[in-house]
Amino acid sequence: MALILRKGREGLEVLFIERASHDGDPWSGDLGFPGGKIEQGDAGPRAAAERETREELGIDLTTAHYLGRLADVAGAHLPIRVSCFVYGLFGNPPMRPGGEVRDAFWVSLADLCDPARHQDASVRFGGETFERPAIILPAEGKPVLWGITYRLVMQFLALVAGVGVT
Repeated sequence: MALILRKGREGLEVLFIERASHDGDPWSGDLGFPGGKIEQGDAGPRAAAERETREELGIDLTTAHYLGRLADVAGAHLPIRVSCFVYGLFGNPPMRPGGEVRDAFWVSLADLCDPARHQDASVRFGGETFERPAIILPAEGKPVLWGITYRLVMQFLALVAGVGVT
């Protein structure tokens, strides 16, 4: 996955995607970062994140500023391990969401750090409903941020903003 930053009107902003709805996709309709599985020909997880970002949004991260890698996160419900690489974009490159992405939008770091947005929420996964820690984003009509992406965001916030992991 790629956690992508840019300088916005209110300071740093983080790019999120809303995944398109597809039958059989466990993350269908969820919020996340661009990314996906390592494919044959990828030099590793970072190359996969860059390729997936290009495919999903049309953004070329090879020209962005690579800032580092977060600690890998294991899936809570599926046997997966997710790697997340952090990039800083210069300017505001156009985004061209592909078929896997319903929408892409920016959220300020200030909104992500706002304690009022950190709540437990009911989420559905695999046909079941769970109560999970989440962030209610300011983007109207969007699902809550939870799961693997939530855990990666909390890890990032702990590093850059001193926000405690819940």
